[in-house]
Amino acid sequence: MVEFGAVVYFLCFVASLLCAYLLVAAFLRGRERLLLWSAICFCFLAVNNLLVFVDIVVLPDLNLMPLRALSSLTAVAVLLFGFIWEIE
Repeated sequence: MVEFGAVVYFLCFVASLLCAYLLVAAFLRGRERLLLWSAICFCFLAVNNLLVFVDIVVLPDLNLMPLRALSSLTAVAVLLFGFIWEIE
């Protein structure tokens, strides 16, 4: 039987990947740069969620916390940079 936590971690990864896809599609339709920054942020959040899944479920003996922290920090930094860059 699959552990409930593993399913939740995987669904979080799928949700953030779907958000990134939808943001990229919206950017390609409207060419609003803030959508691009948000899409890049969600790509890094998807990487973060994938690393959480791998760290906790697939390889519990391996500590991926530094990579997880780096990916979430990068996601927030990209979005913050996008907000600052797009101020009019």
